[in-house]
Amino acid sequence: MPFETALTKALGIRVPVVQGGMQWVGYAEMAAAVSNAGGLGILTSLTQPRPDDLRIEIQKTRRMTQKPFGVNLTVLPTISPPPYGEYAQVIIDEGIKIVETAGLVKDYVAKFKAAGCIVLHKCTTIRHSLSAIKMGVDFLSIDGFECAGHVGEHDVPNFVLLNRAREQLRKEDGSLVPYIASGGMANGNSLAAALSLGACGINMGTRFMATVEAPIHHNIKQSIVDATEDDTDLLMRRWTNTARFYRNSVTKAAAKVERESTSGKFEEIADYVSGKRGRQVFLNGDPDYGVWTAGICMGLIHDIPTCEELLKRIETEARDAVMQQAAMFKEDSKL
Repeated sequence: MPFETALTKALGIRVPVVQGGMQWVGYAEMAAAVSNAGGLGILTSLTQPRPDDLRIEIQKTRRMTQKPFGVNLTVLPTISPPPYGEYAQVIIDEGIKIVETAGLVKDYVAKFKAAGCIVLHKCTTIRHSLSAIKMGVDFLSIDGFECAGHVGEHDVPNFVLLNRAREQLRKEDGSLVPYIASGGMANGNSLAAALSLGACGINMGTRFMATVEAPIHHNIKQSIVDATEDDTDLLMRRWTNTARFYRNSVTKAAAKVERESTSGKFEEIADYVSGKRGRQVFLNGDPDYGVWTAGICMGLIHDIPTCEELLKRIETEARDAVMQQAAMFKEDSKL
């Protein structure tokens, strides 16, 4: 075991890598493959149309892996909210002991903790992280501006954000609140860098989309491999709901509407950013069919390995990077 961190010890995993919750990607096939490879696989609650479907997916995952896995619950303001409470109850009833949360989850965190769950909470700012600590979460997932999906409104990249986390996310006794790095993470050098900045692991989303086991069309995986770090668009900033998407004909059209609209009504862009078409992209393989989230780490993704191959590679790369860094320090240097 090359790395033993607060994350690996608490979750019972070999590699300090979490596969974050991903809409229309976080199914049993994805979560089980990551967990079997030594990381932490995560199901995405709201990918399932109903709470009972989530129950079935959890049970399916248990048949596919004997290793630890978690479930994501993201609570966002919406006109017609799904039954978040029912999804949370399924997670508890099914005995899930690792939960990834994001958004407005204060009430649910309390329920998960009462049920003995380890909670990883995703934050895009230090201020939100401090609030999450008060909620009683066990780990923070510090989500830098490089990430896919909802990036927040502060545009702080991980090189600064993780440093700030190490400075400020401390308990009254001065000990560090454990956190993992999310956003822009794609390889072993990412893991080594995150560890050097105080993190105890990393969270990867886009990188896991480009794996053999990811339950999405091969054309989308290849689009990620062919893309660069410049191939994303930020939409909905006008409505303080900024999200990062893979750049395609739809995001370009949406960006033009957002930029040029005189009314400023969200309805003008709503059809462009509909998640329903995003789901179809992953099924039909047409990267221009609708919007779909991807991070700028696409510039670091050059192949489509199995999850096992990927995590073994990350372990090796991170180990080599850490050892090379340590070798640079010379105690008795004459310089």
